[in-house]
Parts: sequence; C-alpha cells; structure tokens
Amino acid sequence: MFDGLRTIVYPVDDLAAAKAWWTRVLGVPPYFDEPFDVGYCVHGYELALDPNGRAENGDGPVTYWGVPDVETALAKLVGEGATERATVTDFGGGIRTALVRTPDGNLVGVIENPHFPGTPS
Repeated sequence: MFDGLRTIVYPVDDLAAAKAWWTRVLGVPPYFDEPFDVGYCVHGYELALDPNGRAENGDGPVTYWGVPDVETALAKLVGEGATERATVTDFGGGIRTALVRTPDGNLVGVIENPHFPGTPS
C-alpha cells in the first residue's frame, strides 16, 4: 500500500519567518507556496510547513507515506483500526492527503503527490 516516505510536515507559528529560514538553510525556494502550506523538494522528499498544524493536532511534526490512491489508503487504515483525523484534502495539482491516528496513538499521514520523483504514473 505504501510507496515510501514522502513528506514531513512541521507546524509553524510564523509561516513567513519559517519560509525565509528554510529557504536560506536549503538554498532553494519552495516548489509549493500557498498561505496554507509551503513545500520544498529535498532530494526526493518533501519538507512542508503548516501554519495551522499546532492548532489542528498539537502533536508536532507528522510524517506522510506516499500512496497511489489516498481514498483507498485511508479506507484500509481505518479498516485496520485507525481513527480518521483529517479526511481527504485536495491541495490542487494532484496533491491530496489524509491523516489518521493509529490504535497506539500516533498520527500517520498518507499523500498522493505526482510531482515527486519515483511516483508511479
């Protein structure tokens, strides 16, 4: 079901300051830059900044596993006992995510992102 690790999302309080800092650190501008999410491609992985993360989950960074179909992955995870935390969200450009809480309490995300190297077409 999983294609591999794809994304880590860091919750941030000040998106502009975090974006400026990460742009300096990484030496590249974000490939995705919206008021609700900023994403950098870092050697085949995504580092994302979420200005709403702390308010939404309070659990810190969330790792997202790449999947070919978010709805199928979400249904499988819920069917195996996870609790849906965030339903399928479409960010545009073919990027879609969902978030669950596993039975042991961890947050696990799934992401469909056709812009990543190695993503099946």
